[in-house]
Amino acid sequence: MSRRPESERSDWTDLDLLTREEAHGRLLAEIAETDVRLAGLGASDEAERELLRSRLRALRAAADDLTDHAKKD
Repeated sequence: MSRRPESERSDWTDLDLLTREEAHGRLLAEIAETDVRLAGLGASDEAERELLRSRLRALRAAADDLTDHAKKD
């Protein structure tokens, strides 16, 4: 890890950049995990169920956005 202050470090030095395909794959994995969590909830977990549904909508929208953008390229 660099000893430079955060403001002086470059994103390139961290090598943490994702391709669209990698990001899409990670989103699909997260969607699958969230689906499993949602399926495992009981009837009394309605608040958590709604939070997970909201998360799934956001994850799916982000994944769709990546595939839509790829179609335009």
